[in-house]
Amino acid sequence: MPSRSSARLAALTVAAVCSAASAVVLTSPAHADSVRVHDVQGTTRISPFAGQKVTDVPGIVTATRTYGSSKGFWLQDPAPDDDPATSEGVFVFTSSTPKVAVGDSVTVTGTVSEYVPGGTSSGNQSLTEITKPVITTVSTGNAVPAPVVIGKRSVPDRYTPAGDTAAAGSINGLPLQPAKYALDYYESLEGMNVQVSDVRVVTATDPYSELWVTVKPREHRTHRGGTLYGSYDSQNTGRLQIQSLGSTADFPKANVGDTLEGTTAGPLDFNQFGGYTLVAGTLGTLDSGGLQRETTRKQSGRELAVATYNVENLDPADATFAQHAAAIVDNLQSPDIVSLEEIQDNNGAKDDGTVDANETVTKLIDAIVAAGGPKYDWRSVNPVNDQDGGEPGGNIRQVFLFNPQRVSFTDRAGGDSTTPVGVTEVHGKAQLTASPGRVDPANAAWTNSRKPLAGEFVFRGRTVFVIANHLNSKGGDQALTAQYQPPVRSSEVQRHAQATAVNAFVKDILAVQKNADVIALGDMNDFEFSGTTKILESDGALWSAIKSLPRSERYTYDYQGNQQVLDQILISPAIRRGGDFAYDSVHINSEFNDQISDHDPQVLRFRP
Repeated sequence: MPSRSSARLAALTVAAVCSAASAVVLTSPAHADSVRVHDVQGTTRISPFAGQKVTDVPGIVTATRTYGSSKGFWLQDPAPDDDPATSEGVFVFTSSTPKVAVGDSVTVTGTVSEYVPGGTSSGNQSLTEITKPVITTVSTGNAVPAPVVIGKRSVPDRYTPAGDTAAAGSINGLPLQPAKYALDYYESLEGMNVQVSDVRVVTATDPYSELWVTVKPREHRTHRGGTLYGSYDSQNTGRLQIQSLGSTADFPKANVGDTLEGTTAGPLDFNQFGGYTLVAGTLGTLDSGGLQRETTRKQSGRELAVATYNVENLDPADATFAQHAAAIVDNLQSPDIVSLEEIQDNNGAKDDGTVDANETVTKLIDAIVAAGGPKYDWRSVNPVNDQDGGEPGGNIRQVFLFNPQRVSFTDRAGGDSTTPVGVTEVHGKAQLTASPGRVDPANAAWTNSRKPLAGEFVFRGRTVFVIANHLNSKGGDQALTAQYQPPVRSSEVQRHAQATAVNAFVKDILAVQKNADVIALGDMNDFEFSGTTKILESDGALWSAIKSLPRSERYTYDYQGNQQVLDQILISPAIRRGGDFAYDSVHINSEFNDQISDHDPQVLRFRP
């Protein structure tokens, strides 16, 4: 077996020559004879034989993958070494349907490669593979090596070591410490046959037949059965993605809180969309936890109910209008004001210059009436064509729905796609120069992103300023399982600039009227503990009201086994000081496999 120092040197050499390719190779491959799988894997994340040809590597076929672009099989050595840092399994990439069967004893000659799912620019860790294989079958019908049991006691509580500052923060060249760090533990099992038993589902089955479980049932458990992501240091080490080697039609349709009873077993893979993944040849039996969609309480006559709801690229061709309407009427109890995010134009993703969304909004309003709700009115400002990001051609924007039987909208001309809304003083009170209007639309912070929509409402004689937001997404951020630790959150740069602009606009209102009721809400695309939220809250201008909930209830989204906050309603000091407000994150989507949006709506009730 190569020494740790030689493995580290090889890893650094490989990293130095890695460029835009998605596989790490050496420029002058060497030849190595009679190595075992654990020699190929080595004691770091990069094989000491990367780019080299290896000859007659022996092992037992534990599983085959006959679908997709990554066809091949997993090879495991039945005679392991005594080093817990070295995996005994490896994926053999055949490119076409493999001609081996589970239980075959084979030898493999081929080239060792470090394949980076998503390409090196993604920052992902690599997967050690043997490519261009020549396979010799020695015997058939052999017993497969027993799976390693992954459980609450085997996975360390610490998530990852800090990256090597001499290697731009990469952990690739660091010696694995599987007894100390969870990512090192999973890496030490890469390609091996593993199993979990009686595990709780913490992210529902998605359209790609994947779900997430936890092997640590008490780790940051939420009140409905998920796992809470409550800080950048609470990555939740027990999370594990589950896929299947079988038919997608047979994959369980699970919700959060369900359980995969019995054994789920198969090789441990690493992919672009979630990192370490148990690719199951044996799936546990789904046991329903009986999770139900939540319903918030109805606002009283003196309470103003304001909601935010991301309806996920809604356009007239969608089949979800009746379901969204039922959610607004029944689960949200017909709020007085609803900020909708991701309303698309009248022909959706067809990119022909259409920007109007009146057909989309009218269809939703009609569906709400059909569901027994009020006849909402609405206001919005059309974006400039193809300038606000989102699905190309869709022209997503924020829209205010409001119930005219309960609240009135103050229309003030002058608001359009490019004119910034301002604040003036009239009789000692703050007033918008346009309503509806867009906040600072020429600011570079809003390049290829949604501009905030501001409007004035009146409830029981009291003016309420509402700012609907959909901040820059997290696209481009490195994953929690990235080779760079801590991961780089590059999307924050634009989002922080956007939060600064929103905070400045709220301060403009409060500078004129200190006791103004101001609400900034929407899909903030960031956590309640994030730098983005801190900027929105800076100098006490706003406060994220989801923080009034118990910690186990603070989530609006479920991503890769982590329940987290993306949607927020922030309130000005006058609303917070009154103390007479109630907040509810209404869980109707994020925990369910049949979700109509990936976001849960939020509702604030207060007395202006």
